[in-house]
Amino acid sequence: MASKQSGAVTLLYQSWLASTGEDDLIQGPDDWDILATEPGGVDYLETDAAGVPAMWAVPKGAAQDRVLMCIHGGGFISGSIYTHRKLFAHLAKAAGVRALIVGYRILPEGVHPAPVEDVVTAYRWLLAQSIPADQIAFTGDSAGGGLAVTAQLVARDLGLAVPASALLMSPWVDMAVAGASVETNRDKDVLFNKEWITQMARGFVGETDPRDPRVSPIYGDLAGISPLYIQVGGYELLLDDSRRLAHNAGVAGVEVVLDVFAEMQHTFQMMVGRAPEADEAIRRMADWVRPRLGLVGATRADRAS
Repeated sequence: MASKQSGAVTLLYQSWLASTGEDDLIQGPDDWDILATEPGGVDYLETDAAGVPAMWAVPKGAAQDRVLMCIHGGGFISGSIYTHRKLFAHLAKAAGVRALIVGYRILPEGVHPAPVEDVVTAYRWLLAQSIPADQIAFTGDSAGGGLAVTAQLVARDLGLAVPASALLMSPWVDMAVAGASVETNRDKDVLFNKEWITQMARGFVGETDPRDPRVSPIYGDLAGISPLYIQVGGYELLLDDSRRLAHNAGVAGVEVVLDVFAEMQHTFQMMVGRAPEADEAIRRMADWVRPRLGLVGATRADRAS
């Protein structure tokens, strides 16, 4: 059974939708940050990643040569390095590494290929800071989770080394909105309906075919991308995006772990510091990514607890 604390996600999503009709395009809320607690012991520094807005989150005692490159969600209509700062800082602290939280153009300017271009630009910039690819992990939620896959396909095709691994939270990877869970979970997901997802997808893809792998990586050749750890809530309309991505990646020879959290809503990890399910999700991601970044033993935060 879902914890009482995790219900705060449901209440927040319902407040966003209170004045929105089923056929209206969902507006871009910017108050995700009220869900997560401040992790404490983390310093922040805004920076310019070759023209892309970014923010360093540096936990005390973190490994300086290992980096999570973090890509926020928001359906390509909202979200920023600020709305997701606390989520990614919690993850960086748990993993004992630095985080580079990167922005990208959102609608109306953020029509494909603008968002993935910005993410790849930030990745090139990070590589140029003398951080090798095998010491970088991508992470992202929702639209950011999809970009964490698409950016790898672009990097691979450009001849760049892909990162060591990727941590995906409720990744949105199918702009054709073809997953069966869009119907089977329609009465369980408190945030989305098919009409909204379809409208957001149309805004992002522009004139591009929604099944083009450049906008929907689930339809692409996933061979050669990094190992994936995927988390998703069992009540999500986008549950099958994660299931199908995990299946297709496995068929392509990619190491993949799919972790479905029963009764959880979209990007429930935003409740980190308040809900036990979110805390457990962050712990699992940190434990999974550390050895893939060449780190062993306890983090400074572990030793202090």
